[in-house]
Amino acid sequence: MSDANYMAMALSLARAAADLGETPVGCVIVDEATGEVVAGAANEPIGLKDPTAHAEILALRRAAEVTANYRLRPNLTLYVTLEPCAMCAGAISNARIARVVYGASDPKSGGVEQGAKVWDHPQTHWKPKVTAGVEAEAAATLLKDFFKARR
Repeated sequence: MSDANYMAMALSLARAAADLGETPVGCVIVDEATGEVVAGAANEPIGLKDPTAHAEILALRRAAEVTANYRLRPNLTLYVTLEPCAMCAGAISNARIARVVYGASDPKSGGVEQGAKVWDHPQTHWKPKVTAGVEAEAAATLLKDFFKARR
């Protein structure tokens, strides 16, 4: 499957989050060797009453359970609908995710190519490969529509 196919899965999770009143961000983690989806999650900070319950964090936790290791396999790709924030970028680095593919950029809170640029710091122990902008318009529209409906 292609990056767009996996991002479509993440977008589906993001839509489900929006239906629950959560910010619509979805994430899937894929084993590139087999094409298997190892884990998936959507934003749940409101429902879980947990400020760290971003889609990436929840997916990383589930992938760590599946792989039985906090250092995830080196052939995993994380697909997320929105550029990871600094917290999520740090967790992705700690997990040793090989590649990150994201949809919409986040000029306000992004931590990868905007804002903090976590992986550009010399103290970063692991920097994944990054592919930005996959299904960016669909991801951005989902977010804009969600927030517009709330105002």
